[in-house]
Amino acid sequence: MGNIARVLVGAVVVLLAALAILFIGARSGDGPVAIVAGGPFQTGALVEGPESDWSFVRDVQEVEFQLLEPARSRTTWILTHEGKAYIPSGYMTTWWGKIWKQWPHEAAKDPRILLRIGDDLYERKLVRVAEDSPVIEPLLSQLSEKYAGGSEIPRDAVTSGYLWIFELAPRS
Repeated sequence: MGNIARVLVGAVVVLLAALAILFIGARSGDGPVAIVAGGPFQTGALVEGPESDWSFVRDVQEVEFQLLEPARSRTTWILTHEGKAYIPSGYMTTWWGKIWKQWPHEAAKDPRILLRIGDDLYERKLVRVAEDSPVIEPLLSQLSEKYAGGSEIPRDAVTSGYLWIFELAPRS
């Protein structure tokens, strides 16, 4: 029994060390590592010029964005409606969402972000969409189609506070 306990303790120590290395390494890297928040972007070319028509992101599954304060980056889903882009944030009312999902609260303090799609960077700001906004229904429909395999996401997900949706608005 003593040998089994030592092996199990050793395995737990190795697992915890690997997780610590992953989390610390991600924070110093160029962007996120899958679902682990990463450091500020170090690569990418800033896209400037007239306001983009964001319809091109309809077929993009995931993008990365970085808050400016605190300077951390994440991987997320992206939606589009009538030429504008949106980022959803679910699990906002769950206990683990309250622990894991700090970025929406941080964005309320400083909404400026850099959005990275491929090698392109876009300066944007996150503006939370009101629960009664007319864009909620089409965005929920697209979210259901694009990420939930067609399973309907009810409006109650938004009105209950479980799902927040942010528009990627111009900074100016």
